[in-house]
Amino acid sequence: MPKKISKDTPLSELTLRKYEKPYTTSKRESIRKLCLSIGLLQPGDSRDIIVDILQVLLNNSKRKLLMNSEEIRSKVIASRKKQKLTINGVASSNIRRQLKRLKDIYLAESIKNQYRITEFEDPITIFDKHIKSFYLKNIIERVEEHFKVVNQ
Repeated sequence: MPKKISKDTPLSELTLRKYEKPYTTSKRESIRKLCLSIGLLQPGDSRDIIVDILQVLLNNSKRKLLMNSEEIRSKVIASRKKQKLTINGVASSNIRRQLKRLKDIYLAESIKNQYRITEFEDPITIFDKHIKSFYLKNIIERVEEHFKVVNQ
């Protein structure tokens, strides 16, 4: 009987993709490309509610506003209607799930069920400080440990 292998669950993961230089015209399309670049959105995926959630948080960040998930949901619905996009993926549970994904990669945080862009910082600062210098660095260090073990 074959030996049973335990399920390998990553402690953390980060997907990075390289696209052409950003020449997009709309803010939403720029945010969509960013979401694709950091793995929040899959290529060819039509379910792109994460783009609208991130856009709402970025807009609120400039005004230093915190919002609960239902307020974010309302803004997302209004934005999608204004842009004549389908109103798919706006269930409250999905909005909260997408907010958790943003929190997991340090782009967003919650304070007493109110959400914001992490510390109202610029997205590039968040990327440098939280994702590149901390999150990515830890993942690379662990991968290097695995390379060293297989090299022995």
